[in-house]
Amino acid sequence: MMPKPAWSDMVRVFGEIGLLSFGGPAAQIGLMEQKLTVERPWLSQEAFLRALGFCTLLPGPEAMQLATYAGWQLRGITGGLLAGTLFVLPGALVVWALTLAYLQFGTYPEVQAAFLGIKATVLVIVALAVWRLSMRALDGYIPKIIAFGAFIALFLNLAPFPVVLGAAAALGAWALSGDAATTTPRTPISWHRTAGVVLVWGALWWGPLLLIGYADGSGLLWQLGTFFSWLAVVTFGGAYAVLAYMAEVAIETHGWLSAEQMIDGLGLAETTPGPLILVTLFVGALAGDGAGGLPLALAAAGVTLWATFLPCFLWIFAGAPYIERISQAPRLQGALRGITAAVVGVIGSLSVWFAIHVLFEQTSHWETQIVSLTLPNLASLSIPALLLLVFAWGLMCVLKRNLFLTLFLTAVAGLGLDLLT
Repeated sequence: MMPKPAWSDMVRVFGEIGLLSFGGPAAQIGLMEQKLTVERPWLSQEAFLRALGFCTLLPGPEAMQLATYAGWQLRGITGGLLAGTLFVLPGALVVWALTLAYLQFGTYPEVQAAFLGIKATVLVIVALAVWRLSMRALDGYIPKIIAFGAFIALFLNLAPFPVVLGAAAALGAWALSGDAATTTPRTPISWHRTAGVVLVWGALWWGPLLLIGYADGSGLLWQLGTFFSWLAVVTFGGAYAVLAYMAEVAIETHGWLSAEQMIDGLGLAETTPGPLILVTLFVGALAGDGAGGLPLALAAAGVTLWATFLPCFLWIFAGAPYIERISQAPRLQGALRGITAAVVGVIGSLSVWFAIHVLFEQTSHWETQIVSLTLPNLASLSIPALLLLVFAWGLMCVLKRNLFLTLFLTAVAGLGLDLLT
């Protein structure tokens, strides 16, 4: 049995992972595999893949939870807490700094012109995410039906996001589980330990939120804490999958920010290390700034971070001992396939929503007793936005330029187009 790594090595390696974790979950998981299984034998390849499969079953950012699991495997709960925190902290600090700059300068015409280029790039990124995920997830007619149904349900606002995921999971468990018999191992597991972990981490999750909610006269921090805690329970499929639901509630229900600001926040989050779901910090900060200025923005960002990421530790520390059983449960695997298929439709709905708000300067809302959707005013098509979209697509898909260079060049191009018109 390999001796436990020193704490100094843990801080150095997981700190490096946190600082270099650009490019979304696929790149982040690849980086962890390189650092933890190739460069040093801290985890076996088999253990790493089992942990990855387990984390995809959980709500929340799978890469952050994979880092937490690796730390837990190496040095227990303290190691998991260290690894998960170091994965999120660098990106959170950068997003907060960028959000402060956005609050100060985001209304300047030059900044808005540069952000038009960033928004066009975000639209390309989301469209590519739909394409790549569909190639992997839609491998039969049932997954295709689930994806199409999820798209229609969300695009026409026929059902809320949690209901769509629940229906997809139920259909997947029934139709996609296969006939293979489970080989679940019978290793003993302490239910008392599990209950203790759930109680302790549940109290750590909700205790501060309850205190803040009691002390907050405006009620905003309680709203943010409860909403993002709910998101932490239903965010299967990654950040893109939940953005449509988050945008609907944050923009249309609470009015915390505008659709354009939501897309700006996603563009900022794309440029930082750490999980993309850090865009929730941007949403919370803008909600706080709108309600009470910078001090409330800081408090709101802290509440949002707590409600988004604290539950991830609960899922890992309570569920990690069950990883062998869970990874071999056919019905659960079928439910996961159903959710993954639905996520294709969810992200497809998000990409159409983005396209409407990026490419058209005016929109209208059409609603009946059953259907509700946003429609573009075709006469308000933005030619600069369309040109920037084609430019971003050419950089990423034809010239194969990386994300950061594409974001920089499209921002410069947006500013240049504004100066020319």
